[in-house]
Amino acid sequence: MASKEMYAWGAKASVIRDLFTYGQEQAAKIGAENVFDFSIGNPTVPAPACIKEAIEEIINTREAVAVHGYTAAAGDTAVRQGLADYMNAAYDADVNPENFYMTCGAAASLTITLKALVESADDEIIVIAPYFPEYTAFIENASADKVVVPPDLEHFQIPFADLEKAITPHTRAVIINSPNNPSGVVYSEETYKKLSTLLKEKSAAVGHAIYLIADEPYREIIYDGLPILYVPKYYENTIICYSYSKSLSLPGERIGYILVPPTAADSKEVYTAVCGAGRIMGFVCAPHLFQDVVLKCLGKTSDISVYDENRKLIYTGLKELGYNCVYPSGAFYLFVKSPEPDAAAFSNKAKALNLLIVPADSFGCPGYVRVSYCVNPEMIKRSLPAFAKLIEQYKQPL
Repeated sequence: MASKEMYAWGAKASVIRDLFTYGQEQAAKIGAENVFDFSIGNPTVPAPACIKEAIEEIINTREAVAVHGYTAAAGDTAVRQGLADYMNAAYDADVNPENFYMTCGAAASLTITLKALVESADDEIIVIAPYFPEYTAFIENASADKVVVPPDLEHFQIPFADLEKAITPHTRAVIINSPNNPSGVVYSEETYKKLSTLLKEKSAAVGHAIYLIADEPYREIIYDGLPILYVPKYYENTIICYSYSKSLSLPGERIGYILVPPTAADSKEVYTAVCGAGRIMGFVCAPHLFQDVVLKCLGKTSDISVYDENRKLIYTGLKELGYNCVYPSGAFYLFVKSPEPDAAAFSNKAKALNLLIVPADSFGCPGYVRVSYCVNPEMIKRSLPAFAKLIEQYKQPL
């Protein structure tokens, strides 16, 4: 017999993945140009030239074992040294190679970190809506309880009164995600300062450090001249989970890292627990080739200006059609209020027009849908008549 718990997770379909699969099937039937797939955050902007150059240089100049062989479980030492040097130069981070653990992307980073922090089944992990749905699976894997803070529907920053109520002596960590998936909102410096003050006060009150897990796969995808903020500068008990999937357009290569800064409470103990969690779950020795590739591309990104143009195109286009949209300052998602309370029903009406948008119920924010605009800009232009037909269904006749 299989595990009933794991069977339930395997049988529980992801709305995002289901829509993505449906879009591929529809494209085969009616032509890709007639399907407007805004379902999944799959970057369409090519990886920067340094990726191809790095791969060719590595493959052509190194022995096979130096390209494809094992690294240390936590990652290649030279790669982690390079990461430390880069973070210190870019963010004045004051970190060392021993603070980094290389991973198979952000999912592995989060899963490992949660496993490393959770001590008992009574432990609680706080998430702030809207949040990435897979947090639920990652938290359950760590045998902790998920506590949801409802969304701030006015600004989509952190609703501090609700967060304060959610913190208990059982709180082990709070997960934040900025730039945010699905809202596209970027947390302000004021938000980080207030968050730091609250978590310091609550840590003192409950008698142990409350960790902040900063999920940052969209760190560099930020617009309007907003600064990229290094979260541990605001709250020392921060652990960063990072992925190159979005910044370098490498989602299928699964490469990222965990950073446990030396400022974090019991940082060496936590890092050792990260190593133990990676070991027990089999997340050791992240892909060797791509460890070396990202080392050669530190500080580089894909052409983010393409996403910026897409952002302006889809935001302006939908606003002009009468949609209520949350203004996105980062990532590549537009959060749109459903014209009816049931966002799933609205999403199904869109699906009938071959518009694939994701209802946000699983993101902890009913009544909204997510539009992923990391797509070809021509598709956005072709989709606007379909969006117009969709909103017309909700307009009252004269």
